[in-house]
Amino acid sequence: MRDYYTLGSAPCDEPCACVGEEHYRERALEECERFIEFLRATFGPEPYGARLTTRWFEHDFGCYVEVICAFDTTIPESVAYAFRCEDEIPATWEG
Repeated sequence: MRDYYTLGSAPCDEPCACVGEEHYRERALEECERFIEFLRATFGPEPYGARLTTRWFEHDFGCYVEVICAFDTTIPESVAYAFRCEDEIPATWEG
């Protein structure tokens, strides 16, 4: 079975693109791609069954994008990776 955790679009103590700002879509996608690379550098590449990617969500103020860690609940390594990403997510770009 597939599940996912939302991880944000950038480390939580860092500024990020906001819905409604000029060029939000482009800026947010670039930010998310940078965050994915940062997470891979921090936690290593995703094991089989896990994947760092982006997902769009609906909101009253418009759609927004976040990085998610999708994982297969039947593969222990993918579950462990997702838990680690969520539990140990860095608060700043410095880690």
